[in-house]
Amino acid sequence: MPDHRDAAATALLLGGARLADGRTVDVRLTGERVEAVGTPGSLPATAPGVQRLDLTGYLLLPAPAEPHAHHDTALTSGCPGPPPEGPDQLRRRIIEASLLQLSHGATAQRSQIRIGDVLGLRALEAAQAARRALLGLAELQPVAAPRLLTGRAGADNRAQLADAAQLGGTALGGCPDLDPDPAGYADIVLSIADAQGCAIDLHTDADDPARFARLVTAAGACRTAVTLGPCAGLSLLPPDTAARAADQLAAAGVAVSCLPQSPCAALPAPPRPSRPPTPPVRTLLAAGVTVAAGSGAVRDAGNPVGRGDPLEAAYLLAVRGACDTTGAYRAISSAARAVLGLPKVRIEPGFPAELLAVRGENLPGALSLAYSRLVIHRGRVVARTSAVREYCGSPAVPLTELPRQPAPRS
Repeated sequence: MPDHRDAAATALLLGGARLADGRTVDVRLTGERVEAVGTPGSLPATAPGVQRLDLTGYLLLPAPAEPHAHHDTALTSGCPGPPPEGPDQLRRRIIEASLLQLSHGATAQRSQIRIGDVLGLRALEAAQAARRALLGLAELQPVAAPRLLTGRAGADNRAQLADAAQLGGTALGGCPDLDPDPAGYADIVLSIADAQGCAIDLHTDADDPARFARLVTAAGACRTAVTLGPCAGLSLLPPDTAARAADQLAAAGVAVSCLPQSPCAALPAPPRPSRPPTPPVRTLLAAGVTVAAGSGAVRDAGNPVGRGDPLEAAYLLAVRGACDTTGAYRAISSAARAVLGLPKVRIEPGFPAELLAVRGENLPGALSLAYSRLVIHRGRVVARTSAVREYCGSPAVPLTELPRQPAPRS
């Protein structure tokens, strides 16, 4: 793992990278931003402090972001009993899950963290400690997610949610669908978030049109950014009803974060095993809704084999016809960053140097076989994954005529 403690500001020249539009370019990064983009060989690499990295054979893309993970329960699918929830175990688990997603390319991540009941704020405090430990490697944004909020049973959780809102960098969320009073639950979250200026990220299946319309209306009156997800229940509604829901979301300025890889363990088990895993993405996009795609479970009860790979989420959107490959990648990059309240990333001068280099020639190839990756956060290489493919043929008939992966030049 790269040493993120070295704060020396150096320039990084990425040579020979291919962009999604087919161009081959050199890209110079200075500090935390893209400084220049030019044709190969046009940017000098001999200036003091400039490091050159050859990206021949790689596709250079804006880095993905993770809009909806559950790091506090991640990596627990193999536990023989309840997973350990001590502060150290929680912190270590959250860091490990975050680094796993960073290796896939997600330089910014939003994680739903359970609060309230017997757990209190323990997991949220562990997530805040992990957030500090990851500084310089990845940006972690915890979401405080209580279970019950209304009535006498939710009194302690309401107090803890108010305390959670005081912690810097914390968004507020939870699942109104699980509360006896879903509308009351949403009103509590929205009012606390509005008072404290916190972003809002609520779980909902969205399979009840009337209840969903009330939630969207309430969210539209909030002054802070609101995201709802995974909203897979919208796919079960008649097309005209789903279209009205999409129009309501667009009018309210509410984003949707879907989970193509697996259902969300925070929601009740779906009544239909064969239900589509995502909302009608094309309908939402046509209405002007920001649609991001997240990973959800990372090897926990929600998905024991969850990879936490944003590119897999984009692959699934594309292979199911939810959108084309460009739209699928947008869902895990620019749309996901918008959900997290982060600035846009383009491979142009002046934009943040949040980049992912994937071995491949084009975007469909990257979504299909993205094995070798190089991740850049704030202008520095923070993760690298290399894969080597070899074919073992007969020594008598060398396979010299087959294509080979080009080896990067040092």
